[in-house]
Amino acid sequence: MASTNDLKNGMVLKLEGGQLWSVVEFQHVKPGKGPAFVRTKLKNVLSGKVVDKTFNAGVKVETATVDKRDMQFSYMDGDYFVFMDMETYDQLMVDRKAVGDAANFLIEGFTATVAQHEGEVLFVELPAAVELVVQETEPGVQGDRSTGGTKPATLETGHQIQVPLFITTGEKIKVDTRTSDYLGRVNS
Repeated sequence: MASTNDLKNGMVLKLEGGQLWSVVEFQHVKPGKGPAFVRTKLKNVLSGKVVDKTFNAGVKVETATVDKRDMQFSYMDGDYFVFMDMETYDQLMVDRKAVGDAANFLIEGFTATVAQHEGEVLFVELPAAVELVVQETEPGVQGDRSTGGTKPATLETGHQIQVPLFITTGEKIKVDTRTSDYLGRVNS
């Protein structure tokens, strides 16, 4: 248990029937009249839904312990992603639903943050950007280079993104894991 006065960004609260909510932002408000309160923006850990919630100042809220560990992605086993704890070498099987969009950017050997609560995997978090090889893309047409257009490219994970026309098959590029945007070439 914690008081609403102790809230911090990233803290996970257990509210309304055991649902887990992460504090995205909070603000203590002391109006001229009436009691102080805390205005928060909370994100549902499982669904990703964001809501605004107001608490009276000093009210007790239940906190949840979320264990975040860096784990290395090893391989796929059916619909499960197998991660290895880098400290204990224990293997953890994670359902595709918990991996979510991170599945578009995972290749063997990548390190990701795996968040668990009471033994249940909540989500898998990747760095903001990853480096991947373009597996297939159409060649850019001479003369199209100055227009700043884009074309589809398939990454080594099988995920398709839009890249500038000058990118060729086999090039290593940097990709934003949150938006699937092309961020630039990687110089070898």
